[in-house]
Amino acid sequence: MPQKLSCSAIPSPIGRLTLLGDGAGLHGIYFEGARAEALSATCARDARPLRQAIRQLEEYFAGRRTAFDLSLSPRGTAFQRRVWHALSEIPFGGTWSYAAVAQRIGAPGAARAVGAANGKNPLPIVVPCHRVIGADGSLTGFGGGMDRKRWLLDFEASSAARAEFGKSRSGALSHAS
Repeated sequence: MPQKLSCSAIPSPIGRLTLLGDGAGLHGIYFEGARAEALSATCARDARPLRQAIRQLEEYFAGRRTAFDLSLSPRGTAFQRRVWHALSEIPFGGTWSYAAVAQRIGAPGAARAVGAANGKNPLPIVVPCHRVIGADGSLTGFGGGMDRKRWLLDFEASSAARAEFGKSRSGALSHAS
């Protein structure tokens, strides 16, 4: 008998997030709205299987985490999973175009298909689909809405800049002694 999925809703700077998962891993992260409400009505309200994901998301939003180390169980086609794996390689504070992701997975002519797979990503933030932008550098669609995408990119850019500044300051201070 399949294990019933657990869910837990957590606050975040970009609104309430509903996490869905089980002992095998995190299945989804949903922004507040009708879909999150529908999922919450059908799952067990048990945060225990989601503790690690909750902790890592809290660390991310507090500026103390730049990468996630979680067991993930997204459902998707083989192509979608290849795209989602490539998204996980986009560095914190960075962006790639759809064409760059297509190139990365060995399908250089598949930018549109990459866009479709990106839009089906069930694990936003953890699998950073918000880091994918248009070839001209413009912000393009995001399932959580453009305001959330802009917030996430700005948050990561400023966090990355602070971390880089801290490294350069500590190096300058150690050279001054």
